[in-house]
Amino acid sequence: MKPLPPAMFDRLDLIEWQLCRRLVGCNVHRPWLMLLRLASRLGDWPLWVGLILAQPLIDPVHGTQRLLAYTATALVAIAVYRVLKTRLCRERPFITFTGIIRCGEPARDRYSFPSGHTMHAVLFCLLTAVHAAWLLPWLLPIALLIAISRVGLGLHYLSDVVAGALLGTGFAWLSLALFG
Repeated sequence: MKPLPPAMFDRLDLIEWQLCRRLVGCNVHRPWLMLLRLASRLGDWPLWVGLILAQPLIDPVHGTQRLLAYTATALVAIAVYRVLKTRLCRERPFITFTGIIRCGEPARDRYSFPSGHTMHAVLFCLLTAVHAAWLLPWLLPIALLIAISRVGLGLHYLSDVVAGALLGTGFAWLSLALFG
């Protein structure tokens, strides 16, 4: 038996699908579509793993400690995200509405709430803002593009992205409180 999503998601879906359809409609511009796809792929894992592994180079004194802290934080975030995603069961926009076309990016699973890509983007932007602020001018635009790409590719609703950003913020604060 498939778990039923909360009724709140049914109402949100009806409100948000128009925005999703409009954003996906911008993908007729091939350079924009390619940029969204690239941002989405970077947000899968390569950018964050690279940032984690680079910590000893970024800060030779505290880098190894940060590498461990970032890894632990990311793993806990993934675990909580997985529990939420499999319990709340909000269908992705391209599954629920035929007017929203998935733009060639594979969905990792069936459900969309919350956005794990956005969660990690915000999490690592906030940690970077505290530990290596000089990287933020490069990282922040990429993180914003990752969040936009999730809606623009028809994989998430805007509220999924907002929820992912809030989770990322919470995990960053928790990480900073525990590990500094």
